[in-house]
Amino acid sequence: MSFRTLHPLRLLVVAAVVAFVFVPTAAQADPSFYATPLFGSTTTPNGTLLVADTGQGIVNGDDGTLVAQLPGVTDVAAITDTSLWATTTGQDPETDGGQALWRVDNGVPTMIANLFEFEEEHNPHPASVDSNPFDVADFGRGRALVADAGGNTILRAERFGRIKLVAVLPDELVSTANIKKLAGCPAGPPDFCELPPMIPAQAVVTSVAIGPDGWIYAGELKGFPAPTGESKVWRIRPNADSVRCGRSPGRCSVALDGFTSVIDLAFGPDGRLYVAQFDDASWAAIEIFQGNGALGGSVHACNVVTKDCDEVASGLPMLTSIAFRNDGSLWGTTWSLVPGMADAIQILP
Repeated sequence: MSFRTLHPLRLLVVAAVVAFVFVPTAAQADPSFYATPLFGSTTTPNGTLLVADTGQGIVNGDDGTLVAQLPGVTDVAAITDTSLWATTTGQDPETDGGQALWRVDNGVPTMIANLFEFEEEHNPHPASVDSNPFDVADFGRGRALVADAGGNTILRAERFGRIKLVAVLPDELVSTANIKKLAGCPAGPPDFCELPPMIPAQAVVTSVAIGPDGWIYAGELKGFPAPTGESKVWRIRPNADSVRCGRSPGRCSVALDGFTSVIDLAFGPDGRLYVAQFDDASWAAIEIFQGNGALGGSVHACNVVTKDCDEVASGLPMLTSIAFRNDGSLWGTTWSLVPGMADAIQILP
């Protein structure tokens, strides 16, 4: 597979620690809790912080308790205090290796649907058969929404595990300027420096959230060439069925634009949508260039009506998820790909 169709976040461990100057906030958990990588987090109705630790399963971020043994887990979403949704992925997104939606009740995981089988049968985004379930949200009435980063799709799980296609996010022609800058062009590797000025990039949907308006919001990372300022947040009608975003403005339209490597979304108690960026220099700074040129991730609070956004946090290394707690504080998983450093920290009071 060429870099042009590479889906980032398949690389589950970064080989080198990135040299950020980073001062953590006062409130944080304990890096020893985690086997890493960390990709998702949520809070239960009673306020417990849960972290999706791909190396072992769902972890209580407050005391390190293993809530559910589920290796390969990429995200978790609370239904009740004791019932959860979770997604898992495999080592190779082009083969059936554990890409699934799970229901976890009292710590016991039950597979609801094999998501690779859905991708293999339907392949809504025709570039290749490719499934990497990365984010999940509770949609009420026994339903869940899944963001499949490999398939570039938002999926809905109905009762009894039936999977329906909600939306497909489109490819987009984007600039190669950022990847060339990171590669040190014109003196860098020809594979990067000889790219044309613009090439198509897949959306790579990494996040899904339900807004106060009941609509579905989906965030995209943007695949290779990892451009800056090109990641979008899409707004999708709640009853959407097999929508092609970008072609059906009444059912799926761009809610917000101008982000870099969106990795997670969360609506805050103030009604604003909080958008998390994996790294402000793009995912490529971490996953291709091993931290050279990396800036750390950031969080932006956005009014989805006026489209006004404020940066509320920055310099967060390897930020992979955000979640609000009952007291209104915002927590996130940082250093998420580095064993021994990955942790859940308080980002905002």
